[in-house]
Amino acid sequence: MDYRQAIAYIIERSGYDRGFVANPFDAETVGLRRTAWLLEALGNPQAQRPAVHIAGTKGKGSTAALITAILRASGRRIGLYTSPHLHTFRERIQIDGAPIDEQLFADLTAEIAPLNARLAAEKPEWGEATAYELSTALAFLHFARAAVDLMVIEVGLGGRLDATNVLDPHVSVITSISYDHTRILGDTLSKIAAEKGGIIKPERPVVIAPQREEARDTLLRIAAVRDASVLLGGRDWNATGDASSFIAEGPWGRYDELETALVGRHQVENAGTALATCWLLDRDGLTIPEAAIREGLRTVSWPGRFEVVQAEPLVIVDGAHNVDSAELLAETLTERYPGRPLTLILGIAQDKDVEQMVRILAPQASLLIATASHHPRAASAARIMAAAEALDPPVSHIATTASVAQALDLAQSSAPESLICATGSLYVVAEAREALGLARSDDFERELLYR
Repeated sequence: MDYRQAIAYIIERSGYDRGFVANPFDAETVGLRRTAWLLEALGNPQAQRPAVHIAGTKGKGSTAALITAILRASGRRIGLYTSPHLHTFRERIQIDGAPIDEQLFADLTAEIAPLNARLAAEKPEWGEATAYELSTALAFLHFARAAVDLMVIEVGLGGRLDATNVLDPHVSVITSISYDHTRILGDTLSKIAAEKGGIIKPERPVVIAPQREEARDTLLRIAAVRDASVLLGGRDWNATGDASSFIAEGPWGRYDELETALVGRHQVENAGTALATCWLLDRDGLTIPEAAIREGLRTVSWPGRFEVVQAEPLVIVDGAHNVDSAELLAETLTERYPGRPLTLILGIAQDKDVEQMVRILAPQASLLIATASHHPRAASAARIMAAAEALDPPVSHIATTASVAQALDLAQSSAPESLICATGSLYVVAEAREALGLARSDDFERELLYR
């Protein structure tokens, strides 16, 4: 295979509205068995390197990036597996910040493909592995052969039935839980927490970020049943302040005057979660000095999360994609740029609570530009505009565009003195970054995904 053939092979097996997550609609019957079968055929690479496994609704990607940055600053070689990607599928599988090479991706896919065919032949009731299950196996294989010091693995969707849950990690991590993917994960915080808490393993420690009571109690019950020791935010550790200066206290003692490159008070909580995780790793023999902690927090990079992408006029992109993350974005914009006129470019996926996200974000805007990414799951600009017009009072200055690139052109010409923020989904963020010349997508990947 070459890379085009390899990425086509993966994408052609994607489901859930052309997304890359494991198909949630057969997960209860097939569970993790397809992934486990493939990994067994590959020699169980997921068991060959120590791992940190991260689930949650908000902050799991940022926490993964923070942990990775701290460990890299301590001199370790780290494999990072996250989703979704911004510009190329290869971003999901990184070692020390470098996406997997195209030819290596193709070679590993060519190795896995015949095993997948054998899986389907031997287990016809299971069918072939999905795109997400295949990419998960590919990531584990890549990290094992590269002999990374540690893998940082982010859950794709939920936790209990996510393909990554074949892991027996050194530490499990649960970031903030809120309502998202309720059609799949459940319509209460307790049900959602039970799915996320499915990554908690018997007699393995778990770090839990501060949670709402219903989610917290569910996670603590799961940990107790599995005899998993817990480091709970707000009880066993605390992180207070803002991103430019915060304090973290816990079993490690107290760190003063910490700072992180990730913007927003919620990133302080994510940093505390990362610190608690690194303390457990340090306690168990992976030495992580304070200097590495400070360096990692200060230099971490996680594109698309309150990222300043242009100075004049000021343009920020943020991947807020659900109600809770929209609230955090609104709070951060107010704190960082009080009183500054805001031009809001808003594009949201159709399976999100579009109306509530508009209700949170639109009133802050002097000008709202409703748009849609090119992704097939994008809500129409007309739906976003209708939600804004239905507010009381309605948003008075609204425009619509057919693309994110057109929205940026309109924003910069109509309100050059405004702060411009493009948000609502990571697809919007990706297209904004590309329109500004910061990155290029693999066009054939996008064509395959969106066809």
